[in-house]
Amino acid sequence: MLERELETAIRLAREAGHKVLEYYALEIVAEEKLGIDNFSEPVTAADRASSRIIVDGLTTAFPDDFVLSEEELDAPAERTDSSRVWITDPIDGTWGFIKKDGDFAIQIGLAIDGEPVVGVVYLPVHRRLYYGSKSSGSFVAEDGGEPVRLKTSDNIDFAQMNLAVSRNHRSPKISRIITDFGLKSEIQRGSVGLKVGLVAEAVCDLYIHLSPRTKFWDTCGPQVILEEAGGILTDLFGERIRYGIADVQNYGGIVAANGAAHAKIIQRLRPLLNDFGRYKVKSNS
Repeated sequence: MLERELETAIRLAREAGHKVLEYYALEIVAEEKLGIDNFSEPVTAADRASSRIIVDGLTTAFPDDFVLSEEELDAPAERTDSSRVWITDPIDGTWGFIKKDGDFAIQIGLAIDGEPVVGVVYLPVHRRLYYGSKSSGSFVAEDGGEPVRLKTSDNIDFAQMNLAVSRNHRSPKISRIITDFGLKSEIQRGSVGLKVGLVAEAVCDLYIHLSPRTKFWDTCGPQVILEEAGGILTDLFGERIRYGIADVQNYGGIVAANGAAHAKIIQRLRPLLNDFGRYKVKSNS
């Protein structure tokens, strides 16, 4: 049903990834931009070049769809009137790109009527591709290699769980979570899509992102991949992210986990969130 959409997203992610690697081989000049949440963020010529490839490619292939990119101007009224919305982060993990640590990804997702249905996360340096579509499973493949179907762990014992955490934006509160949960270990990597991918392929069992500053383009594509592998992605309070609204900010943070443990994780988090002064914030519709 969504084969053409998935094939197009994979092709464009790889094309954008190859272009990004051309910039990666050179001296990287980072500028600062003011994000939609009024925080300064780094941006490079590679982000913009990747965005153009993806946005132009999707617009050509699906002219009636709306395309939302981190690096392009949004039109919320038009976007919320569209039943099919592509959501892309041309480089998720720009800090990793700038630092040349390899941890950045090209992310493309498609939401239909606010529900994510296609997801692609491509890691150019590692030549690693995560992809999936609604009701068709999700997979990981190395360039030139055979795809392997993804399946999350079914681990519900916190003492045996590996937690994926941010390499460049690690909150000190994560240490409290690790101690309180009694988790086995943490794995620090960049890019939301990469960390969600680690949960999807059972390298990690959960990923907790406390910050309210991620956006739709951080989570849409990865969510499809995780959920098709048997996982669940919600905010910190167990609420699903609604992609059909005007405000693209994920105020409630992220919990991505295997399906067996997700509810238990949300319950265990509640008292810690209260201690952190982290409460539900109603987003704009």
